[in-house]
Amino acid sequence: MRCPYCRSRDSKVTDSRATGDGIRRRRQCVVCGERFTTLEAIQLSTVQVVKKDGRREDFNREKLLAGLRKACSKRNISVAQLEAMVAEIEARLSLDGRAEVPSSFVGEVAMDLLRKADHIAYIRFASVYRPFTDLASLKEALQALEEGRVASIEEQTLQLALPTLPDGRPLRPRLLPGLDRTAATPPQAEVAR
Repeated sequence: MRCPYCRSRDSKVTDSRATGDGIRRRRQCVVCGERFTTLEAIQLSTVQVVKKDGRREDFNREKLLAGLRKACSKRNISVAQLEAMVAEIEARLSLDGRAEVPSSFVGEVAMDLLRKADHIAYIRFASVYRPFTDLASLKEALQALEEGRVASIEEQTLQLALPTLPDGRPLRPRLLPGLDRTAATPPQAEVAR
């Protein structure tokens, strides 16, 4: 670990404490004597986020946190609450077990958490994330929020769309030769009694 003051790699740990996401370590540089804090966290396997246009990029915790901070600007939501939201989103991504998730999944989970925490922050995030084309669609979203008609992420099913051919038709997976395309289930072998 490099000292942020003199860039030396020689430091000693003076204190370690468990936090919700990992370990907080207080260090002291052996060369200049300055103290600094580091956070140690478990690195989860990298999940690819599939954007609406088909691009893929690694899940970026800091990018998500920045978006949540903008939505919660001047609201009564602490940094600890935002960190907890990001940690929950990361946990849901790792529990899902998929190598790729649609960006809509990340956005919907974030909106679900914001809706429970602060309605104004929810609407701010939704106004960027969802394509409100006019004032009527925004009013409809506000009315749904007020009436409690906003579905949580648990009530929704999200999956990646099938890839499409250049003419717009969906690309269907090919079956192995000899398999019946009309059968709902594969044929079962008879069991000897």
